Amino acid sequence: MAALAFYHLTRSSADEALPMLLQKTLQADKRALVCCQSQQKAQISSAVWSFGEASWMPHGIEGKDDDDADLCPIWICDNPSNNANNAQFVFFVNGITPQSFDDKERVFVLFDGNDTGALETARRQWKDLRDAGHDLSYWQQDDAGRWSQSA
Repeated sequence: MAALAFYHLTRSSADEALPMLLQKTLQADKRALVCCQSQQKAQISSAVWSFGEASWMPHGIEGKDDDDADLCPIWICDNPSNNANNAQFVFFVNGITPQSFDDKERVFVLFDGNDTGALETARRQWKDLRDAGHDLSYWQQDDAGRWSQSA
């Protein structure tokens, strides 16, 4: 069963936090599936492209790079069941409901803790996943933007 981790963003946006987590994913020699709203795919792609000077992270976008999906260690899509790159890690961003993750190693749910709607959605997702018997962990950014695990 996949390890599910909720990431409560308080100091950075998903566009800022996601590339850091994706870089660690690639360093662990894993593939990533990033599930977001359709209109956010280009924005997330830009964030991945512009993250750090020496940290090029090859990726593809559903609907644009479909022919090369299997070559992309990071695949950005709006359909969680479209695991075109056979990712082991899946990231759900900005309210996308976690689904289609039983065959994954790790699942990340990133949400903006400064947005009341996003916070309520994350709480509902947490409750639904907990009630379904999943083992969940919760991470929150500290004042310096580092992650700390909470109970």
